[in-house]
Amino acid sequence: MSRFSNFGNDLYTGRRSIEFVGRVKRWYLISAVLLAIMVAGLMMRGINFGIEFTGGSDFRIANVGQLPDYESRAAKVVTDVGKVEKVSVTRVGGDDVRIQTERFDDRRAQDVRAGLAKEFKVTPTDVQSSVIGPSWGQSVSKQALQALLWFLGLVSIVLAVYFRTWKMSLAALVALAHDIILTVGIYSLAGFEVTPASMIGFLTILGYSLYDTVVVFDKVRENTTDALRRGHQTYSQAANQAVNQTLVRSINTSVVALLPVAAILIVGATIIGPGTLLDLALALFVGIIVGTYSSIFIATPMLAQLREREPAMIKLRQRVERHQAVQPQVAAPVAAGAKRGGVAATGGATAFQPGARTGSAGLADGPSQERTLSGRPVHPYAQRGPRNQPKRPPRSKR
Repeated sequence: MSRFSNFGNDLYTGRRSIEFVGRVKRWYLISAVLLAIMVAGLMMRGINFGIEFTGGSDFRIANVGQLPDYESRAAKVVTDVGKVEKVSVTRVGGDDVRIQTERFDDRRAQDVRAGLAKEFKVTPTDVQSSVIGPSWGQSVSKQALQALLWFLGLVSIVLAVYFRTWKMSLAALVALAHDIILTVGIYSLAGFEVTPASMIGFLTILGYSLYDTVVVFDKVRENTTDALRRGHQTYSQAANQAVNQTLVRSINTSVVALLPVAAILIVGATIIGPGTLLDLALALFVGIIVGTYSSIFIATPMLAQLREREPAMIKLRQRVERHQAVQPQVAAPVAAGAKRGGVAATGGATAFQPGARTGSAGLADGPSQERTLSGRPVHPYAQRGPRNQPKRPPRSKR
């Protein structure tokens, strides 16, 4: 744990740095491959919508979930009596069994109820049946889509106003779209059922992903403002430093959020059984992981790529490059003076080097070693090195 803490401190202080922004093409390639797989899965397998969206009949039997082979027995009754092929049998609440299939008319529904009661040796009143029309699911889908559009519109406006640039809004929205496609694609490939609870989970992970992205963007703005003022870093370098500084925080936040969600998944899958709670937890678990990935590898690198094309950022890069080009030229005379053991020129003045051959006044022997960067000889009484070096004595003492 201490090593991880030290690693986080090194990332924050800049002792260590992981290149995120500079490898933007690599992250784009990885995301493109993942998105292509998810889109192909959606096109070939489609989305496994629940009965709430497709419509159908729902049967529930109380206190039979502990019986052996309850799934195959219930499915056989429904397929034989109801003359259907697709049947979903799940356990709900520990002992209750839920059977979902296509929509039956009243007569077939009564026959299926009687057959289930006979198979499990319960009274027909212990078997509850209900019919769900597809209009309810369509209404839920329409409202969820409207909520999503309103959410994206308001988020774009808030981000543009808060960060004073529409490019941050664009990068955040691209990351959100990336998260939704990956999450829905995983549902499609794995065959998970999409229920109204899953839709709620999809909308929830948008908020989480956006929260993580805004935290990183806020640090990016802080670093880039300082870089523009001092001219010591380009926008991409400052943005990459911001990702490094918030990396450990993002990981810790995601782990803390995943732990209770994972507990709900385990309890739901082993004890409670399929239901609203399990559907919601599954969407949150997948979405939190994908949202953390996008905030680090997609949102910030894309933002840096967009802003590097601005005239102000181009001038900043040129300024940083000029500063980096001057540093070796300034360091060369200092290194040469130190090698000779004499006085090295720094910034137009001379600096006293330890080990130089000096007289009683602390001045270097020989005028050939006393030169400025421009090549002019240094005045014999010019102050050298630290302020405690001897100066020219006053006239009264000469």
